[in-house]
Amino acid sequence: QVQLVESGGGLVHPGGSLRLSCAASGRIPSFYAVAWYRQAPGNQRELVAAITSSDRPNYEDSVKGRVTISRDNAKNTVYLQMNILKPEDTAVYYCNLEDQDPVSPYYGMDYWGKGTLVTVSS
Repeated sequence: QVQLVESGGGLVHPGGSLRLSCAASGRIPSFYAVAWYRQAPGNQRELVAAITSSDRPNYEDSVKGRVTISRDNAKNTVYLQMNILKPEDTAVYYCNLEDQDPVSPYYGMDYWGKGTLVTVSS
């Protein structure tokens, strides 16, 4: 099993920045992708950004140019740097890890953290 803990959320003014962290522990696969999702009240959970096991990032259109996803494999941590935050970025942000190790007995499984709340308000 893999455990994920998100941190770094909080209250920020419009135009401000936050860096979210997703720390993984437990049975961490040798190859894995990580994605950040968010869910605003009354909305479905949506993908924000993802990074592959080979460090290739991709971003949802509404955050391109404002958000950077990165990973520190030595620390088993993935970051989401968010800049120029807008009120519509307000949501609970969740981290998701997918096992992409072809020799792992858990290949294809994914794991979720409990989320961290980001509130963008003046």
